[in-house]
Amino acid sequence: MVVRLQPHDFDISAEIDQLVAGRTDIGAVVTFAGLVRDMAKGAPILDMTLEHYPGMCEAELERIEAEARSRWELQGSLILHRYGRLTPGERIVLVVTLSPHRHAAFEAAEFLMDYLKTRAPFWKKETAADGTGHWVDAREIDDAAMARWG
Repeated sequence: MVVRLQPHDFDISAEIDQLVAGRTDIGAVVTFAGLVRDMAKGAPILDMTLEHYPGMCEAELERIEAEARSRWELQGSLILHRYGRLTPGERIVLVVTLSPHRHAAFEAAEFLMDYLKTRAPFWKKETAADGTGHWVDAREIDDAAMARWG
């Protein structure tokens, strides 16, 4: 079970290979990779800056990963999230769940992503094409997705 925050890019295949190397107890590997979009609320953006509180953020992500393990049979997981200034098209997040069966791996990955979108201690600021910036609020649709997990 791995939680990692970093400013630099990552290689999805290398991350998965590292998690499954030498493992024969895994029947399902589910991945979600998120990218920075070039539009927000119908308007183009130049970049997104993600801020976090070091130490506290990692501890909170480790807590939610432990909750996922208590709900589903997982053989491993990875939450890798970037911070700093990111431009459209760049990778921002990678969630990987490993399980003997696909159902648990899919649900756990979806749970972790819903949490990351709504409650993870990150602050996102988007810069519009005109150079103005605004902080990103949680969306109702993301809150509704998280609410189903109880």
